[in-house]
Amino acid sequence: MVAFMDFLTWVGTNILGQPAVLLGIVAFVGLILQKKPFSETLVGTAKVMIGVVMMLAGAGLFVDELVNFQSLITAATGVSPKYPPNYVPLNDLIAQYGSYAAVIMTVAFILHLILVRIIPKFRHVYLTGHLMWWVSLLVVAVILTMNPNASARQIIGIGAVVMAIYWTIQPAYIHHAMRDVIGSDAIGYAHTSSLVALISYHVGKYIGKPEESTEEIKLPKSLSFLKDYAVSTAVILGLIMVVAAIVGYVKAPDTITSLAGDLNPIIWAILRGVYFAAAIVVLLTGVKMFVGEIVPAFKGISEKVIPGAIPAVDAPVVFPYAPTAVIIGFLSGLGVFLLMMGLFIAVGFAVIVPPMIMLFFPGGAAAVFGNKTGGWKGAVFAGALNGLILAIGQAVTLQFLTYGTELATLGDPDWYAIVGILKVILAAIF
Repeated sequence: MVAFMDFLTWVGTNILGQPAVLLGIVAFVGLILQKKPFSETLVGTAKVMIGVVMMLAGAGLFVDELVNFQSLITAATGVSPKYPPNYVPLNDLIAQYGSYAAVIMTVAFILHLILVRIIPKFRHVYLTGHLMWWVSLLVVAVILTMNPNASARQIIGIGAVVMAIYWTIQPAYIHHAMRDVIGSDAIGYAHTSSLVALISYHVGKYIGKPEESTEEIKLPKSLSFLKDYAVSTAVILGLIMVVAAIVGYVKAPDTITSLAGDLNPIIWAILRGVYFAAAIVVLLTGVKMFVGEIVPAFKGISEKVIPGAIPAVDAPVVFPYAPTAVIIGFLSGLGVFLLMMGLFIAVGFAVIVPPMIMLFFPGGAAAVFGNKTGGWKGAVFAGALNGLILAIGQAVTLQFLTYGTELATLGDPDWYAIVGILKVILAAIF
């Protein structure tokens, strides 16, 4: 039994938790099932893996800059999240129960494939591996918060069922919107920002017009350079970083000096904007390569193994359809979150910190959906809604979660919905 659990942990850690490996295997199997020549199979598999790595490299570079930005915001505001007394830190949770999350992920993925195979209504195969692990860990944390004495069998059993159901239904309920955004059924949306993306898609038509797309905004000739998403990212985020660096230097000069190193803080801040832009370019290039290869490769699986199956992948897959909306969604979400942060502190409700990564990726993706039906107004609304949900979700979850409490500051919109639903279910079980 121990050996079998170790095997499931190995699979979860080395295959499901590694997007390039997981999607490379999917592409390889799909091409083999189509009886493609060896050279074509090798090229297709390699391009999928390279595209995924490029996407992750771009995302990683962007995350690094978002962390710098978050450090600036923290220095400028002087706030840090308030954790409950006697909480179990995230590192300790991973050390003690990380293997449980890996096993949950492996068992849940098998159950998910079975559900997709036997229920005609659900045809999306959830392939966002890194999120599969993080949400599985979140479920472990919620179960332990509700019952610290829960057995391994209870944790893994409940966690696997919850995750299998979520991975099966999530890409399905948003697919009509995804189809409209990308113009086909080729790819599904597998990300824990699905709720804010779906709401934004449906609300967008009531607040704006699709013909007023962020990609079609008419600008004065002097501002026409902003039509290039890479340039606009470098300029807008560079300016924001400069302002944040100046304010941060006034309040916490040692922090800003430490971040800038040997560079002048202003020069360092300007370079951060350029790095943001470079990250976006690398990310989108990787997305295009990955999608261009995984769609034809997956055809073998959808024809031979799971009839009609559709690969459902990470949020950045929609970024190329409205890259300007992505930046707008991030900025509007950041603004709303900062307002809520100040309000919560003023009324003594909670101390929260801006989760820059979650403000960018879910907010940017939701803005693409909002832009599709409501143009730039829909994009602004989507980002603002994401910022509002993240602020409230973080505040409430920080007061509830006693295991791995830092997870409350790392959550996407769906995370908080999962926590709330699971809390109600577990209250009836334990």
